[in-house]
Amino acid sequence: MRFFGRKQGGEQPPADVYEGLRQQVLHLRPEQLGDAFAGAEILALLMETGYPEAVATLAAVADGTTSLYFSNGGGFIGAGSHAGVAEASRRWLDAGRTFLPELGEVSEPPLPAVGMTQFLAVTHQGIRGAVAHEDDLAGRTHPLSPFFFAAQDVITQIRLTENA
Repeated sequence: MRFFGRKQGGEQPPADVYEGLRQQVLHLRPEQLGDAFAGAEILALLMETGYPEAVATLAAVADGTTSLYFSNGGGFIGAGSHAGVAEASRRWLDAGRTFLPELGEVSEPPLPAVGMTQFLAVTHQGIRGAVAHEDDLAGRTHPLSPFFFAAQDVITQIRLTENA
């Protein structure tokens, strides 16, 4: 069973669905992933970018679940079932271990402002995170730029899968 599953029942407004998915991953506990992932240093990673229309959230979970969803509705849930996405997500999670020391402790991270990108790592000890201007990350002038591009590779693989 994958971490992100569809709930049975009535439809919820997009913002409610988005916030529910976000909270699920932010409050992920090791026991939810099973014994195979008990030793995972990072349970999940999120990269969230604020745009004028919405916030885009990329989430990769240690069990291989990968999703990209938007605060105004829509997205790609369960994209990690595709080989290209799964491999890119694994590389991003590996990069997360490298960049974990760059992320400070946070408790309930707000959504990023327009033009900002937020990285969040869900660990056994809690949530760690950092925020940077998207232009600095994309321009390769920020120390977290390689982490940003590893996440961008996941998004590219999701898009390739959806366009196939």
